[in-house]
Amino acid sequence: MVMTPNDFDEDAAIRRFQELLRIPTVSGHGPEGAYQDCAAWLIAYMQELGFLEDIHEFSPVEGKPIVVATWKGKDASLPSILLNSHYDVVPVMEQFWNYEPFGGELLENGMIVGRGTQDMKCVCVQYLEALRLLHSTGFVPARNIHLSYVPDEEIGGSDGMGKFLKSNQYQAMLPIALALDEGLANPTNKFTVFYGERTPWWLYVKAEGPTGHGSRFIKDTATIKLIDICNKALKFRDDQENLLGASCGCKHGEMKKNKLGDVTTVNLTVLRSGVTTDGGRTFALNVIPTDAMAGFDIRISPSQDLDAFKALQYTPPPNSRSNSQ
Repeated sequence: MVMTPNDFDEDAAIRRFQELLRIPTVSGHGPEGAYQDCAAWLIAYMQELGFLEDIHEFSPVEGKPIVVATWKGKDASLPSILLNSHYDVVPVMEQFWNYEPFGGELLENGMIVGRGTQDMKCVCVQYLEALRLLHSTGFVPARNIHLSYVPDEEIGGSDGMGKFLKSNQYQAMLPIALALDEGLANPTNKFTVFYGERTPWWLYVKAEGPTGHGSRFIKDTATIKLIDICNKALKFRDDQENLLGASCGCKHGEMKKNKLGDVTTVNLTVLRSGVTTDGGRTFALNVIPTDAMAGFDIRISPSQDLDAFKALQYTPPPNSRSNSQ
């Protein structure tokens, strides 16, 4: 008997999704064991399907496994398809949660609550369930379909996707005709297609300046320089936020409202300074620090000119000794 989409076991798929959500693969803590648990779970899931080949994990960086597998197609000489997702998640602040962050609880309204439900464990499971369903209908792909699951995407990906792209496993998948990466799940049965995406820039800015006693007026301190940079960045942020929801287009054509992807977001996510000798538990408030650092998460719209955006960045005055990276 050939299985049809109507025979899809939704309950089993949800159970698998919940199981994955219960593995606390938080970036930074994952190498302590959760990453390995997740890799083992993914491999067992792939083996259960029964038609994937070359299922294995490898760890270019200790404690950070990458999991790969292949569904062999009719003609392996054709450029392949790569389905990639990351299995790590961002940290949680449990005091702001109404449910257990790693409980994967199914609510009465059909919603599933947990860290990673949207970013990105939904896609981790959806890939495998989609392939399971295709295989059950008798479908055989024309070309090889590769799967890759990587860690550390939430903290830059240098030990995840960065290492994967330099690996023999990735080289063996080439040439790749189409690669699909993360995308938010659509709660309806519609497919959302994007023709572009915002470019992420994670930017650290460090300022340096003279020290002195807090009772005096010290010129060009590190914190004053950094505040100037932050204020300029936040002014640009306000300008972009004001564009959100505004109409765009010419008066002779159809007008549309700007959506999030049409504007550039800037968020100040890190601020660090102060004089301390105990790792930040206490600070000498009467001493002016010699350095200060800010971190920004910037998502640049496809319509934003990159050179023009670079020109907006703070240019330090002579002898100011401030820099960014």
